[in-house]
Amino acid sequence: MPFSALGLLSTLAQAAQAKGYATPTQVQTDMLPAVLQGRDVLAQAPTGSGKTAAFALPLLQRLAQAPHVQPRPVHALVLVPTRELAVQVAAVLRDFAVALPRRVEVALAFGGVSINPQMMALRGGADVVVATPGRLLDLVEHNALRLDQVQTLVLDEADRLLDLGFADELARVLALLPAARQNLLLSATFPGKVQALAQALLREPVRIRVDAPAETPDIVQRSIAVDAARRTQLLRHLLLQEGWSRVLVFVATQYAAEHVAEKLYKAGIFATPFHGGLSQGARRQVLDEFKAERWQVVLTTDLAARGLDIAQLPAVVNFDLPRSPSDYVHRIGRTGRAGEAGLALSFVTPEGEAHMRLIEKRLGVQFERERLAGFEPSTEPATSSANADAGAGGIKGKRPSKKDKLRAAGLLPPLDRSPGGT
Repeated sequence: MPFSALGLLSTLAQAAQAKGYATPTQVQTDMLPAVLQGRDVLAQAPTGSGKTAAFALPLLQRLAQAPHVQPRPVHALVLVPTRELAVQVAAVLRDFAVALPRRVEVALAFGGVSINPQMMALRGGADVVVATPGRLLDLVEHNALRLDQVQTLVLDEADRLLDLGFADELARVLALLPAARQNLLLSATFPGKVQALAQALLREPVRIRVDAPAETPDIVQRSIAVDAARRTQLLRHLLLQEGWSRVLVFVATQYAAEHVAEKLYKAGIFATPFHGGLSQGARRQVLDEFKAERWQVVLTTDLAARGLDIAQLPAVVNFDLPRSPSDYVHRIGRTGRAGEAGLALSFVTPEGEAHMRLIEKRLGVQFERERLAGFEPSTEPATSSANADAGAGGIKGKRPSKKDKLRAAGLLPPLDRSPGGT
């Protein structure tokens, strides 16, 4: 089905094709007509499925067809959880907006940089604002923009918005919006908090759920057993052996990103850190250079686990295991995008074995622990419930029961896990 059959202007359809969408993806096919009709939408689709274009294209068409007034009132608001995603979404909107018969002004706002240039950019108004919640509220308080004429609200990566503690700020933003508006809520996962938000926010929504298409190559997922102290050496060995042109390596802390990147760089591997402690300019530079293949390895925290679109990324490595199953899904979703093959590799230490088993259990998968010659772990994995969450901070939402705590304190006998035991 061509884009034009979905009600899209021919100029926008041509722009979509020029950006590599020969035909609409499934989420675009389902979402475009609903957005053009002004319906609320609740969309769940995997990373790399074209969600941004699915709301950007019809949103721009509606804005282009609206009466033009000066200064431009904000008619569309896109809220995102991170600066990087804000930049990426704004870039998509601006690229498509060039094809419109009437100019549509896209404003971008995020924290971590001076507010003054963003205020200056809003002097003439904007048709659509892409923002993180905190900076948006700052701009409202500085009287740089008003939200009382917003006709469409988009919550992109809604689960991450709530995970990162934006619930209070989101409530403040919603209070500034007109009650009569279109709401689009998009997310890759729908935990309870997001379901509650959708129920409160959406009116008779079109519900869209798109699973990964069968023809998309599966991401090959592997796990390697290794001692914690040998992980950097193992990573270096794999980089030399596998010859990946680029790899995204996830670690637990900003310090680990800096520390491991420095060790690899000293070993002659072009590696650099990426985390929230860097300035916005430095973060943007790292991403641009990584996409241009000027860096082979980027060591990152979960800051890069959501929303970033890095085309043809061969592999991701979980140097430290993710805290939750959903974080695991989003991390590995950075590779194997848009039909490309991808590899996701996890380092599993003896202390982290039980944590990995919990992740596997909740995802309904199980991976054999590979053992590479020269990097075999020196101790057996910890299997007791007391050590189940060691080394990774535990699984989100997994709290020990009262009996578990008593057993850990030695006040109750351990569980008998033998056949026929209780």
